[in-house]
Amino acid sequence: MILTALRWSGRAALALVALIAVYALAGFAGGALPANGEWHPPAEGVRIYVEDNGIHTGLVLPVAAAGVDFRDLLRSDALADPRYAGLDHVVFGWGDRGFYVLTPRWSDVRPGTVLRAAIGSADTVVHVEHVPEPGVDAHRRAILLRPDEYRRLAAFVRETFATAPEAIAPIHGYGRNDAFYAGRGIYSAINTCNAWTGAALRSAGVKMGRWTPFPGTVMEWL
Repeated sequence: MILTALRWSGRAALALVALIAVYALAGFAGGALPANGEWHPPAEGVRIYVEDNGIHTGLVLPVAAAGVDFRDLLRSDALADPRYAGLDHVVFGWGDRGFYVLTPRWSDVRPGTVLRAAIGSADTVVHVEHVPEPGVDAHRRAILLRPDEYRRLAAFVRETFATAPEAIAPIHGYGRNDAFYAGRGIYSAINTCNAWTGAALRSAGVKMGRWTPFPGTVMEWL
């Protein structure tokens, strides 16, 4: 009985490794296939940024630009320090509540949290961080968008926020300048926080991978 159990455990472990390998290969393949292949940035437009912290990617957007103003959507009392609400840029990200809220860094990742999120979760949040306009570095890229492209991107972001009255109240985030708002959509291993970023950029018409489950599959296009 012990030998049988060991054999089944070994097979299960091999199956899991194979599944992870197939998922990784599919993710990188999907990220390598371009959508909006004819897109090119304008000479002038709305400057946005895309950032990557190693786990989550986020969109850094101006608070107000091209006729879009996010101040009607965001609440200063959601922040531990409401003074940060006066900054001119906002970082938006989306994901599973348990995974996003509990894993700001790789050291915070727990297998159970990852597994629950990967199976599928309707308990999603939008992470909102108020910041000054950032610069470009190894983990942040800048893009210029035409006004109509930017408005499509902003509409995608807005539609990610929950609209149910009981889901309005946000919670404080990792620090004094960020918060989590109730979100819409189903998070899974297919529809990850990075897939959301890629979908947002595709909706604006930006050249981007067709499926972007990992941070690298987003950033490689920028």
